[in-house]
Amino acid sequence: MANTLTNLLPDLYTALDVVSRELVGFIPSVTRDSSVDRVAVGQNVRSFITPAATSTDITPGVTPPNDGDQTITNVAIAITKSKRVPIRWNGEETLGVNNNGPGAAAIRANQIQQAMRTLVNEIETDIAATYVSCSRAYGTAGTTPFASTLVDPANVRKILVDNGCPASDLQLVIGSTAGAALRTLAQLTKVNESADTTMLRQGTLLDIHGFAIRESAQIKSVTKGTGAAYTTSTAGFAIGATSIAIITGTGTVLAGDVVTFAGDTNKYVVKTGVAAPGTIVLQEPGLQVAIAASAVAMTIGGNYAANMAFGRHAIVLAQRLPALPDGNDLAIDRTTITDDRSGLSFEVAMYAQYRQMQYEISCSWGVKVIKEPHTAILLG
Repeated sequence: MANTLTNLLPDLYTALDVVSRELVGFIPSVTRDSSVDRVAVGQNVRSFITPAATSTDITPGVTPPNDGDQTITNVAIAITKSKRVPIRWNGEETLGVNNNGPGAAAIRANQIQQAMRTLVNEIETDIAATYVSCSRAYGTAGTTPFASTLVDPANVRKILVDNGCPASDLQLVIGSTAGAALRTLAQLTKVNESADTTMLRQGTLLDIHGFAIRESAQIKSVTKGTGAAYTTSTAGFAIGATSIAIITGTGTVLAGDVVTFAGDTNKYVVKTGVAAPGTIVLQEPGLQVAIAASAVAMTIGGNYAANMAFGRHAIVLAQRLPALPDGNDLAIDRTTITDDRSGLSFEVAMYAQYRQMQYEISCSWGVKVIKEPHTAILLG
């Protein structure tokens, strides 16, 4: 099927399309494992993990201590998607827009931008979907954070550091609604209080409580399960327990639901839910307050926007070039281009066809949370 170019063929066409781009916050916030290696869907790539460091006492001696060796481990990240966006032009179309029109090259440039936009948004969406792996949550479901103070980032930071997350390189990715609320806080926009004019003049979000704060258009809107009237079994559950037996209630408890237990103000994220009385599994590190050996009421929180806080190291995005057969395929040329908005690189290939040319923009990727306790949800 030919392109529809009739509206681009006036003799004196001067308009220039501006490609829309959504906010990208997760991609620059996570650990990126990118290379020009080619992989197939389902193949694992491995990202290294360095161990925690230990200190020793200094003891003077003739020679330095014989130590310092470390075991460098890795985590397997599956490449789950390999996607392409095709763009095709035939000779008639090219001549039509080149003769006193905008020019095929100008249109193709924007088409490539649109293709990268599509792929970037899908990758951003996949990272946003990792909210189901977050350890705990803070805030009020259905209520935009940053109503009047900075209590929200302070308390979500508390979750992370209590779970052992290093306080360096913390990331907080929020939706535009939360971003708008943050920009209205007087303590951040008054220069005499914030000692900075960038938020007031440019709208740039300032780092707060050690968080680098970014906005994303792909923040997930989560609909809770239908579960009601559930209580825990009378077995009792110790601090750190993740498998919690629930009884008496009805309805579904879904992965990603935020639940609380009577007598405990912590908000836990469900890893594995149920459709009837059974055993739910909470994300690590599990219970922060022990549950008594009695029927303790469990409450499922409301629907929420899943703003996310995490250490950069906790989430890994592995990106590679799509697989090719031995001896390559019919492409007559290939190159790699980088999207200046997200920083991701994509392969652009040209396929010569009968009196037409197809351009293909593609990449392969996978996303994984490798340290669940170092992630948290800021409810919105």
